[in-house]
Amino acid sequence: MVFGVVILIVVLFLIVRSGNGDVDDVIDRNDTSPRKTKPKKPPSSTNRPPRKVRRFDGRSAKHLREPRILTGAAWITDGGTVTIKKTQIRLFGIDAPELNHPYGVKAKWALHQLCKGQEIRAEIVDVDEYERTVAKCYLPDGRDLSAEMVKQGLAIDWPKYSGKKYSHLEVAGIRKKLFLADARQKGRMHVWTQFEARKEKRP
Repeated sequence: MVFGVVILIVVLFLIVRSGNGDVDDVIDRNDTSPRKTKPKKPPSSTNRPPRKVRRFDGRSAKHLREPRILTGAAWITDGGTVTIKKTQIRLFGIDAPELNHPYGVKAKWALHQLCKGQEIRAEIVDVDEYERTVAKCYLPDGRDLSAEMVKQGLAIDWPKYSGKKYSHLEVAGIRKKLFLADARQKGRMHVWTQFEARKEKRP
């Protein structure tokens, strides 16, 4: 009887041990090879080169039925262009000198002085095919930035787009002073070509 019990215990012991051995064969505890994981997708690049800023294209512009309002601090590009909340805006109805033209830098800093520390309200009225905009821009006290630039003699009215809204504000002799802007309005771009040629010849 006792002998039979001993035999039974030994048999059970061998069965249990062989079962553990099977488990060890399936899972190798000494295997240190890395587990296979799904390859991670490379992060999308957020450092794309900025797009080149182009001038507003009036030929492809679409007039908005209701102005789109944008408010905020203005970053000044030149005497007729500001940027508000990453939107580049041409001031409505006027033509200011380019930065490399006579009075261009002066016009830029005059607009900077007007906008410095102010929250500008832009009423976007036209958008071209590249989503560039034209807007009527106002200071908090209600002054029209386009009108202010014309009154200072650093921009001229552009009747084609303004309907002569600012022509009465032009100072005497301003079209001779800003002759390149005047030439652009009249389609006399050869004046620009001549100016650039003279500029290149200067030492």
